[in-house]
Amino acid sequence: MRALLSVSDKTGLVPFATALARVGWDLVSTGGTARTLTEAGLTVLAVSDVTGFPEMLDGRVKTLHPRVHAGILARRQRPDDLAALAAHDIQPIDLVVVNLYPFAQAAATPGIAFDELIEQIDIGGPSLVRAAAKNFGDVLVVVEPGDYDRVLDAITAEGGPTPALRFDLARRAFAHTAAYDQMIATTLESVRVDEVRGDFLRDEAPRPTTLPAIWTPRLTKVRDLRYGENPHQAGAWYAASATGFGEAIVHQGKELSFTNLLDLDAAARIALEFDEPAAVVIKHTNPCGVAIGTTLADAYVRAREADPLSAFGGIVGLNRPIDEETARALVSTFIEAVVAPGLSHPEIVRPILATKANLRVVTASFDRSGAERDVRSILGGWLVQDRDRVVEAQERWPGHDAARVVTQRAPTADEWQALRFAWRVCAHVKSNTVIFTHRDATVAVGAGQMSRVDAVKTAIMKAGDRLQGTVAASDAFFPFRDGLDSLAQAGATAVVQPGGSVRDAEVIAAADEHGIAMVFTGRRHFRH
Repeated sequence: MRALLSVSDKTGLVPFATALARVGWDLVSTGGTARTLTEAGLTVLAVSDVTGFPEMLDGRVKTLHPRVHAGILARRQRPDDLAALAAHDIQPIDLVVVNLYPFAQAAATPGIAFDELIEQIDIGGPSLVRAAAKNFGDVLVVVEPGDYDRVLDAITAEGGPTPALRFDLARRAFAHTAAYDQMIATTLESVRVDEVRGDFLRDEAPRPTTLPAIWTPRLTKVRDLRYGENPHQAGAWYAASATGFGEAIVHQGKELSFTNLLDLDAAARIALEFDEPAAVVIKHTNPCGVAIGTTLADAYVRAREADPLSAFGGIVGLNRPIDEETARALVSTFIEAVVAPGLSHPEIVRPILATKANLRVVTASFDRSGAERDVRSILGGWLVQDRDRVVEAQERWPGHDAARVVTQRAPTADEWQALRFAWRVCAHVKSNTVIFTHRDATVAVGAGQMSRVDAVKTAIMKAGDRLQGTVAASDAFFPFRDGLDSLAQAGATAVVQPGGSVRDAEVIAAADEHGIAMVFTGRRHFRH
């Protein structure tokens, strides 16, 4: 039996190759992989000795040869294939172990020259992987060091590798090369051509308006779900990265549902807007309560009490590990699930949370600086966009150019804090929305209405006379003054909105009539 090994990631390589040699496999290798194995005391046959042709073009051509690819692609059950191998004295290759040039690391290197980047595009490696994966019935293909142990177990097991294992490795191999090609295509989207000098210039960061011409995300199934949004719909959970819900840990509770995960994501996105201890209570992807506090427990209780009726059976997002006080507050009423960055003192917190056996407890690490994209399906296609970020509210107000006072009266210090808080929450509520808040907690959320006036009316219906002295935020401009009149009558003293309506002057005049301070951000935050 013969194995071809050519890897950039040499994690676990020597023990794996040693085990292969121990059970009688011949090792064929190239370049740095061959040196590593030889230095470890293993006997290695160079690819050039197999092909009878030296590596050339600075290593660009090593394995692209019939003596390699025929050895991989020959179908062992086809007499004519075997006869062709015998006629040309070609030995079959039964295992291909390849991972590709580290293009991702090269692409992430600041200032890397374009020519150097191009040299990191692997050609022979993907060809080997695809050939072995195509002939998976006869050839094992391994692209991840994490598969070494199970391949060794299969090789040494009675009956050898199963068809299921062979097929699974082939699928993983094709996914590996597909992701690699997509990474290259995406990176080259950031390259522009200087037509005058003929130079290829790479932007250090992709241009904001540029999305790849072809985009194929690599997704790994985490688990099947009981169903989708409704019992008659199939559903599954996939991971696109090793952060966020891609590496989430479910500590306890009933099985997570499709809608649980949507709500947990909505809760996490809002919680990540804040540096202070923050808590979010979600119902149907909209917040019914958001608060910041001196402690996480304080923030959670006030978020829950912002709309206790809606909070019953809600989904909770926290931006701090769950501590003992917060755990006790969480189990004091009925909620469906909670997501947080971790558990503080698990030996104390776990037993408290376990008193609510059905409560789903999820922990995950979230990188708020990541360049995630939002993807949604439409009939016959997909919509892809950069994730919306409330960058204009990352710095304190006043002081940021995005927060521009347009009324005669400027906000007070307390109103400025409340407006910034409201704006960060408002961006995550389904449009049309108008929300009312204090400086550190929501009071009422008018979400997903067909008109802005209706959004105000919904919030008033929820909160009644509790809106006196609040501030308001609207995710898009007021097309008429009636919305502004309504929130003033409800008791709001200041409002933040993007501006940009042809009737801005009319709305500003209405605010001045009511003595309301109004701030324009110049940035809309629709969420459909």
